[in-house]
Amino acid sequence: MNKIIKKNILSENIVKLEVEAPLIARARKAGHFVIVKVGKYGERIPLTIAGADVQRGSITLVIQKAGKSTRKICALNEGDSITDLVGPLGKATHIENFGTVVCACGGVGTAPMLPIAEAMKKAGNRVIAVQAARTKDLVILEEEMRQHADEIIPMTDDGSYGTKGLITSGIEAVIKREKVDLCVTIGPAVMMKFVSLLTQKYRIPTVASLNTIMVDGTGMCGACRVTVGGKTQFVCVDGPEFDAHQVDFDEMMMRLNAYKEFE
Repeated sequence: MNKIIKKNILSENIVKLEVEAPLIARARKAGHFVIVKVGKYGERIPLTIAGADVQRGSITLVIQKAGKSTRKICALNEGDSITDLVGPLGKATHIENFGTVVCACGGVGTAPMLPIAEAMKKAGNRVIAVQAARTKDLVILEEEMRQHADEIIPMTDDGSYGTKGLITSGIEAVIKREKVDLCVTIGPAVMMKFVSLLTQKYRIPTVASLNTIMVDGTGMCGACRVTVGGKTQFVCVDGPEFDAHQVDFDEMMMRLNAYKEFE
């Protein structure tokens, strides 16, 4: 059982939880995720670690209400406990001094991007964060991102905040004004697909953190399989980050939609 220390409502459907997990807090690195379960017969949900406080022995999770299980987690309050929490899982983000790194995040993708932006900045990179959302209310964790990014470019579909347009417009504007050495993208699969197509055109190395369906998180069930460079990979143990230009996003999106009617 992992106790919830703090709960914040980021938007109507997005909740931030600080959860007691001292061992995970000490071991986690940027890019790692955990599997959480609420209730004895609850569904196992993969969530990327948005931050950790070693002194407090806690990790931060950001959850968007999408189906029954995520709503169940979001309904928990301070003092309640998550039944099971396993991690850190997956491979950590490869961090080095690349030069200029564009962190392209959409919606709740900003949460897992935070530790990556922080690590990239500490490694000496110039970090530019392009944060996209449908509306102003869905732009989350901007102030937290400002602590690590040299520049933030907010984008909204409806123009209610920042620049009106898709995330690709913001990224391309950066590419046209300065040299970009690496792009990291996290968000909806369709968003990552078009970010990848854009950066491929400009020959900019790009890493995508994939958010596939996942069950056990240790490579045994095969539910999270994706095709990368023509080969089958498992997001939970081979990822969650891959060369975006090698990912078959169309296949991934088809698999993601398999259980939409049950959510």
